[in-house]
Amino acid sequence: MVRLSFQLDASPHSEPAVLSRERARGLALEAGFAEAGLAALPHTHQERDAARFEEWVRAGRAGSMRYLERSGEDGRLLRARIPFPWARSAVVCWANYNGEQPRSTEPAAEGAGWIARYAWSSQVNAEGRRRPSDYHKVLLKRLKALEARLHEEFGAFEARAFVDTGPVVERALAEAAGLGWTGKNTCLIHPKLGSFGFLAVLLTSLEIDVPAALQPDRCGSCRRCLEACPTGALIAPYQMDASRCIAYLTIEHRGAIAPELMEGMGRQVFGCDICQDVCPWNRKALLGGDGELEARTELVNPALEVLAALDEAGFERAFNGSPVRRAGFWGLKRNVAIAMGNSRMGRFAPWLEDWADVADEGLRSAARWAREKLKESR
Repeated sequence: MVRLSFQLDASPHSEPAVLSRERARGLALEAGFAEAGLAALPHTHQERDAARFEEWVRAGRAGSMRYLERSGEDGRLLRARIPFPWARSAVVCWANYNGEQPRSTEPAAEGAGWIARYAWSSQVNAEGRRRPSDYHKVLLKRLKALEARLHEEFGAFEARAFVDTGPVVERALAEAAGLGWTGKNTCLIHPKLGSFGFLAVLLTSLEIDVPAALQPDRCGSCRRCLEACPTGALIAPYQMDASRCIAYLTIEHRGAIAPELMEGMGRQVFGCDICQDVCPWNRKALLGGDGELEARTELVNPALEVLAALDEAGFERAFNGSPVRRAGFWGLKRNVAIAMGNSRMGRFAPWLEDWADVADEGLRSAARWAREKLKESR
């Protein structure tokens, strides 16, 4: 009889792999992001941030954004705390949309409107044509690629990906992950990239052991953003009343806008970059180079006449797949009417006359207000 002998491996079992900040960042960059950080959950300032968010919402500072008021079974706001008991870590990613195009605060041609920089995004499609790109879809695809790579290395775990639509406060998680600090304009500011960046969050059940890497507040005594806000939305350093913010008014708000706010909206027809354009950190920020988020040149300082001439079919052709579509056809027309009134340029009077009796209340009230502004400037 032949006896076979086997020598068992007596070496101890290897420890399970642990996700490090460096590895998370490396995989995020591999997926196409410009920067990334990692935070353990619950993060250092979770209770503080939750209390601030709840206070802000209950003070009515969220305007009509009712989705921010959704509560869980315990009565707490869903976005105040991560509503997933399994979540143990967050990979927070940054996509840079900063470019060399002019700022909204720089001189522009007479009769030009302003569309927020983040909404210019585009990419070249398979047919070689430049088309609008929705940053939500672009970044979600990257998060899924990042998640897949993490599964390859760490096996099975729970995960959820969010790009500006889920029950998380991305800015608070980004701060916890060391990507920057919350500025006096309430935007996240990265010391090298400024504030023109999209945030994307991947929550995971992976246990991590990383020290907090909080960035110090470097706004100092600067008050440029507060002084530049034309509607007084920045009611104090680090405090915003969204119901007065031009970005909220031109995108989220439906219907008529108060006259005193229309006066301050200037030429903004979708979103607002003023508090970021005056920020010193954005003057020195690195420019992006993201092929899926390149600027559409026709949306930089667009002529108000061009936007006014769009019918509903033209609006869909121009903005299908673009963030601008969120304002809606009538919302964009309303915003254009306000910009026309603030221009004090008489050549816009025929447009405003045509819109003064339309059924849509928002456009009708804006056109009548703007028409009076043109009469005052004669």
